[in-house]
Amino acid sequence: MSESLTLPTTKPSVPYFSSGPCAKRPGWSVTNLENACVGRSHRSKDGRAKLGEVIERSKRILGIPADYRLGIVPASDTGAVEMALWSLLGKLPVDILAWESFGQEWVKDVVDELKLADINLIKAAYGSLPDLSTVDFNHDVVFLWNGTTSGVRVPNGDWIKDDRQGLTICDATSAAFAMDIPWHKIDVLTYSWQKVLGGEAQHGVVVLSPRAVERLETYQPERPLPKLFRMAQKGKLIEGIFKGDTINTPSMLCVEDALDGLNWAESIGGLAGLIKRSESNLNAIAQWVENSNWAAFLAEKSETRSCTSICLKIIDTWFTNLTPEAQADVAKKLASLLEKQKVAFDTASYRSAPPGLRIWGGATVETSDIEALLPWLDWAYATVKSENK
Repeated sequence: MSESLTLPTTKPSVPYFSSGPCAKRPGWSVTNLENACVGRSHRSKDGRAKLGEVIERSKRILGIPADYRLGIVPASDTGAVEMALWSLLGKLPVDILAWESFGQEWVKDVVDELKLADINLIKAAYGSLPDLSTVDFNHDVVFLWNGTTSGVRVPNGDWIKDDRQGLTICDATSAAFAMDIPWHKIDVLTYSWQKVLGGEAQHGVVVLSPRAVERLETYQPERPLPKLFRMAQKGKLIEGIFKGDTINTPSMLCVEDALDGLNWAESIGGLAGLIKRSESNLNAIAQWVENSNWAAFLAEKSETRSCTSICLKIIDTWFTNLTPEAQADVAKKLASLLEKQKVAFDTASYRSAPPGLRIWGGATVETSDIEALLPWLDWAYATVKSENK
């Protein structure tokens, strides 16, 4: 639709569109946590049972192969990625793909902190994917499945070779539970509960293929590894991590919340139901964008558009003729106005991304709330434009 100064009459029932922590699942209440194993040791029989249940149900919903391991680890998705990079890299050259801010963070880790010598950086600007055909799978490969700050995802796993020599290490925090992951293409995958499941923050998940386990058991990096990063000891995988024996003390309230999210996921049809809800949210915005005279997807190709972190750029000539500083100011005012009206919280684009909006479309968001939001975007843009001309 075109920009409009007419104030919409319907507001989203749940105006939470943050890309992390994300909206709680529909119907969520703190009373759902009343059976949490609080005041007890996470090493107790009941505590371990809760952690083990999260692990097994997560594997089942995600369709993870039986011979893969899934472990709950500290420090959210960031901690899980750091564990993988520091524990596994160095044996082979490394190809790193980066097309947004978090990919750049892993580049910094590998180049500046690990100081690995043989690195091939494959970059692209916001809105685009790197040339996937240039990846050398004789190397270890580090990439994101979905760029949370750019709204650009890999379209599928066809570009990943089955007969690869290196490991594929995938940050999938805004893709897991919302996109189809071909597990035979993945050796290490990380995510956190705070994204598509709408869980609480600070806990990460790492998934390992048998090939990744073999690397851990046969390769010892020369660098020292902090306790929080250690997944193997004396040439053997620390199996307890993948059975609920966490490295450090987890929040059992967060564990209970994760179980609540998994319960809900199963009730709506598991992974297929979760994907359907996310794709429905993307489709609603796509239909609106098609008729918009001021907004467009930041992702340049339709097959790479994220269905979770949906990033929009402003294409109106009035806006594009502004200075970069003025563009950033307009985008901030736009998000602020939506928040002031209590129709959308936390929709500002990421600080290093092109100025625009970022709307979370993960499975916990109702499509009806997305649809109710869209007229407000037109109103807010028209209002900011009229006040700044």
